[in-house]
Amino acid sequence: MDIISVGFESFEKSIKEALDGISAHKQIAEQSAILIKPNLINASPHPVTTAPECCKAIIEYIRKHSKAEIVIAEGCGDANHETDGVFENLGYTAMAEKLGVSLIDLNYGPVKILENPTCQIFPKMYLPKIAFDHYIVSVPVLKAHSLAGITGSLKNMMGFAQPEYYSGHHGFWKKAVFHEKMQESIIDLNKYLSPNLSIMDCSIGLADYHLGGAQCDPHVKKIIAGYNPWEVDREAANLLGLNWKNIGHIATGLDKNSILQKM
Repeated sequence: MDIISVGFESFEKSIKEALDGISAHKQIAEQSAILIKPNLINASPHPVTTAPECCKAIIEYIRKHSKAEIVIAEGCGDANHETDGVFENLGYTAMAEKLGVSLIDLNYGPVKILENPTCQIFPKMYLPKIAFDHYIVSVPVLKAHSLAGITGSLKNMMGFAQPEYYSGHHGFWKKAVFHEKMQESIIDLNKYLSPNLSIMDCSIGLADYHLGGAQCDPHVKKIIAGYNPWEVDREAANLLGLNWKNIGHIATGLDKNSILQKM
């Protein structure tokens, strides 16, 4: 099974159930280095951002089945915060110290330059080298988004875009270039770099706005896990009552295998 949606009881129980349901232990056991990418757009607590308890459950599952090095990596988008401060404020620093996991700020560090002439917005991209020697686990939270439709597993990859190259002339957000043509930009980014595994926290859900606003009523109470981030995001859109066929970046028909073949 490539994708599963399970009822939410607790992060520990439901993430284990979801990952067991897609036999994730088989892939995890083969990895030597795993990068967990939460959605920490700013310092707002869950459900705007991924809860540290969610990542803790994923780490514990990985360690049960693998001896891989594990890092948690993010590049926050808020112009008024640095990622290290967001880690601290949201409890990731304490959690990582307790579990012996490194925290990485994706907004800085060595980059790899990639080119793909089929990309409309980014025929050339600068992305962190660390992304290309780690198995990437995207861990977004279920949220509606005014420009992207939803903030899902695919959009979560924007944390890898470094402000030096993608802040543009709009100082209010570190990844502002993506705002100019959001759907096309997310499509291009995921041609260069897409997650190997996606685990979406749909325990609550934000129905209107990705930085706050109304929570889903009733709470969604789901965890989605899958290998194909397009399918994960389509299921997430369904949970928000959205037609994924109207959301450009998840209606492309692309899948991970076709992208790997093109690259």
